[in-house]
Amino acid sequence: MLLKSKETGTLIQIHDTESLINPNQHEISGQDQAGQEEQNTTTYSKEELVFPSGESLPRCWLDANYTKA
Repeated sequence: MLLKSKETGTLIQIHDTESLINPNQHEISGQDQAGQEEQNTTTYSKEELVFPSGESLPRCWLDANYTKA
């Protein structure tokens, strides 16, 4: 799955979608898709990421207590 960095606008290939949708996990691993060569795997905070369209990630992916608000 591809997401986009809020800061740089660079696409990031997410390796583990289970970690992405787990609200108890705040960081996920992925690879920056900038440049022609394959980039090293890096850890990203889910708060830094959005969908390629610019839409925010669902709250239920970010906050384990989203139903209590």
